[in-house]
Amino acid sequence: MTIRVELNPEMERQLAAEALARGIALELYAQRLLQEAIASRGKGHARASQEEFRAFLDALASKAPNVPQLRTETFSREMIYGEHA
Repeated sequence: MTIRVELNPEMERQLAAEALARGIALELYAQRLLQEAIASRGKGHARASQEEFRAFLDALASKAPNVPQLRTETFSREMIYGEHA
């Protein structure tokens, strides 16, 4: 099946740049994006596993190099909840 989609110049530029960065044809990249979008809709709001969540947080942290690393002993349950711990 063939679908024709009109893109504004900025969308076309961005899509082409992302396809080029991945080393794949523009058409194939657009098809993959549609497949991913359809697949994610079918999953609903499934909960991420602990490993997936940690990987997400690690990826997020890697994009913010100026955020200091905190030791796990920086915060304690008693510090947060006080006498209600």
